[in-house]
Amino acid sequence: MSINPFVLSPAIPDEFFCDRQSESASLIKSIINQENVVLISPRRVGKTGLIYHCFSQPEIRDNYLTISIDILHTTSFQEFIKELGAAVFNTVAKRSEKLMKLFVMTLRSLSGSFGIDSMTYMPTFDVKLGQINTPEYTLEEIFNYLEKADKPCIVAIDEFQQVTKYPEGNIEALLRGRIQKLVNTHFIFAGSERRLMNEMFFSDKRPFFQSATLLQLDPIDLEIYTAFAVDQFKTAEKKIEAEAVVWAYQMFDGVTMYVHKLLHDCYADTQAGETCDTAAMQYAAEQLIQQNAKRLQELLAYVTEQQKEVLYAIAADRCVSRITSSEFVKRHHLKSASAVQSATKRLLDLDLITEQHKSYSISDPLLRIWIVR
Repeated sequence: MSINPFVLSPAIPDEFFCDRQSESASLIKSIINQENVVLISPRRVGKTGLIYHCFSQPEIRDNYLTISIDILHTTSFQEFIKELGAAVFNTVAKRSEKLMKLFVMTLRSLSGSFGIDSMTYMPTFDVKLGQINTPEYTLEEIFNYLEKADKPCIVAIDEFQQVTKYPEGNIEALLRGRIQKLVNTHFIFAGSERRLMNEMFFSDKRPFFQSATLLQLDPIDLEIYTAFAVDQFKTAEKKIEAEAVVWAYQMFDGVTMYVHKLLHDCYADTQAGETCDTAAMQYAAEQLIQQNAKRLQELLAYVTEQQKEVLYAIAADRCVSRITSSEFVKRHHLKSASAVQSATKRLLDLDLITEQHKSYSISDPLLRIWIVR
């Protein structure tokens, strides 16, 4: 059976993994050298895929225990502990009966909260949020357990900036205090809200200041991406025009998730001996926009009219360097520079726009395209 080489899940087989050679080498080197890493990239560019790719390499897979959690959906420290505990249980404790018993014995704060599998009579992690009464103590127990593991542990926490939004006010300091004592466990702190991640790790007023090696992830180079796409089509006796790949890349700012989705769909729609051209790519893009229209509309449900005006103005210009200038305010018929400044702050907090090198753009290129349309 023909396998679509443009894999949409983060777990991508090596033969279908596009480039990232230098980034993979840097991340693997940092892991082997017992460094914590802060991995910063725009959303949907492939940081989770890079982590999975590195975890699957023999030098990591054979010598380390790897744990991955995504905390974007969490809203409290309790939820964070639940996600971490479940991941450690499923990834580490299930490896052997000995590690399972050690897990249950070590997490005394949750004793009595584990379920029992009716077939194997082994504990299952079905802990409820309300059962985590002392999250700080449970965190200490989880870290103690990882320190006792039979291999070094690597914990990847995706969308790590989410901890700054928890109602508990001391989570950064709490995590930093516990993590710096660990010897057998190291971390990859991955995040897509660059402003928040930079503040967390590079402001001398924050607990995580200079505590991790920085790895920046940018979109894959256009030439490399084009060559990869052409080769994958060629292997299946199909063709794709280079101009079609370039169009998709430029339209979606090189964001891997969207470009890969278009290539995935076009690959499926192109039969052996046929050629995918720019018109076919544009059709796939229209389908993608229509499929996501309702979701994008709902994103703006809680944005005020004034904030929408600024958002639409940024979308129209694609990239704005002087966002409070009189020229920008007048050209887009905005209320005032102070109103723009206030709206911009809120849009940054909502991660609807991003700021880099004092220039502002829409965080999600699909949202930008939908607004302009």
